[in-house]
Amino acid sequence: MANNSNLDFRIVLAQPRGFCAGVERAIEIVERALSKYGPPVYVRHEIVHNKHVVETLRAKGAVFVDEVSEIPDGATTVFSAHGVSEAVEEQATQRDLPVIDATCPLVSKVHREGQNHALKGRQVVLIGHAGHPEVEGTQGRVPGGVLLVTNETDVAALDVQDPELLAYVTQTTLSVDETRGIIDALKARFPAIKGPDIRDICYATQNRQNAVRKLAEISDVILVVGAENSSNSNRLRDLGTELSVASYLVDDASMLDPAWLEGARTIGITAGASAPEELVTGLVDRIGELGSTHVEGLDGPIENIAFKLPESLRDAP
Repeated sequence: MANNSNLDFRIVLAQPRGFCAGVERAIEIVERALSKYGPPVYVRHEIVHNKHVVETLRAKGAVFVDEVSEIPDGATTVFSAHGVSEAVEEQATQRDLPVIDATCPLVSKVHREGQNHALKGRQVVLIGHAGHPEVEGTQGRVPGGVLLVTNETDVAALDVQDPELLAYVTQTTLSVDETRGIIDALKARFPAIKGPDIRDICYATQNRQNAVRKLAEISDVILVVGAENSSNSNRLRDLGTELSVASYLVDDASMLDPAWLEGARTIGITAGASAPEELVTGLVDRIGELGSTHVEGLDGPIENIAFKLPESLRDAP
């Protein structure tokens, strides 16, 4: 689709979209560590799931590794926003690495909840996706481990030690809507199971999914800016599809297929919690090359939550 002045797109931007407080904190931790201690700063795993963020930090001197064993002795070390297991933390401690923990406070809260249940003798069920870094971290934080369930079929197959001594926690990047059916199945099968208050669900995940629901009511196409390995970004795309709107996940404007916009009048745009706003701006500009555009914002909650930085970095520029 070449530039066509006869095309007139209404672009509606979701509110909220993009960075959440946990992601903003994690990125700022790496940037301040680089400023205070100088490069290189070693980060275990991607600090957040977005290659543009990772490449920007890499250009400033961050080095991303898969394992603690790849970090040189004495090097400043950052744990990603997804959290790490006690085993990984112990590896760093044994090597006396100076560690700065960028784990999202909401993820840390899930860790504490799981640990508290385990200390009370309860077996812990974790609602989440196998292989996700956050899930791996939580699995390695709860004494005795966890039972991982991803869907209601998994609940039916659970083999527990004592149905009277059970509790559940959830991956933070799952919303109330995603976990409701699984929680209902857990409570139906194990009436005594203990769980977190609904307020413990990550506000950012829920808010972004609520915004997609609003976009779906008015959009012909929904574009989600986010990485392929971003759980919450994929879910935004999937949700749009479930609501019968053609929905696509794009890492940046270069991935936009003009054919997706053929016949579209209103284009809804959102971004996952680890996608920077500049990528949204770039996508809007790219659509503007295909026709005239009118950009407006969707009504939605303003997120003004900010998480404290580690004390060691609060004086860093």
